[in-house]
Amino acid sequence: MDHGWLKTWHSFSFASYFDKDKLNFGLLRVLNDDIVEAAEGFGSHPHDNMEIVTIPLEGELEHKDSTGHVEVIRPNDVQIMSAGSGLYHSEYNHSDKNLVNLLQVWVFPKERNIKPRYDQITLDPQDRKNKIHTFVSPVKGKEKLWINQDAYFSQCELDKSKKITYKIQKEGNGVYVFLINGQIKIEDEVLSKRDAIGIWDTSDIEITAEEESRILFVDIPMAK
Repeated sequence: MDHGWLKTWHSFSFASYFDKDKLNFGLLRVLNDDIVEAAEGFGSHPHDNMEIVTIPLEGELEHKDSTGHVEVIRPNDVQIMSAGSGLYHSEYNHSDKNLVNLLQVWVFPKERNIKPRYDQITLDPQDRKNKIHTFVSPVKGKEKLWINQDAYFSQCELDKSKKITYKIQKEGNGVYVFLINGQIKIEDEVLSKRDAIGIWDTSDIEITAEEESRILFVDIPMAK
């Protein structure tokens, strides 16, 4: 969708885009790839009972919400917001000169109507260099963001020709593999930049980098 101030690609049905075969992947409801023009953004709007993870890829994103948080996140930062019983928030391009590109991911919550919550973390890119690094988890810890669901978000940056095995982190989960950049091969499927594939009913998958690649994994329950 091209809204002028916003160019956005929806992995699943969202707003005016509807595809009955692309409503969600398990409890993964939204994965939007947004490019926001300088000094533009999403005005204050409500959310409830959704876990919202924001991953900036380029530029600076300013966040404000009705719980009092005002933050600016940049590449290698990750933000999570538990909308819970309900809140309002806005998101704007913090720059008046440069674009901001972000991934926003929505996950259905495990427990409904919790107190709204915000958190963020800064990641070290070396932690995902030729290895899988989990940065969102249902297990609380200092080096990961906590999510109100049995879901795990991980990243990996693979050098060309490198191979890696991704292991499903919880029985009953599937994994949505979203290729941020590069080209990879999974079995006989070749994925290029911004391609994705959902895989379930397996315990692990093998991935080969056809070129230098950055991969996002969303390990998600397939049923409530």
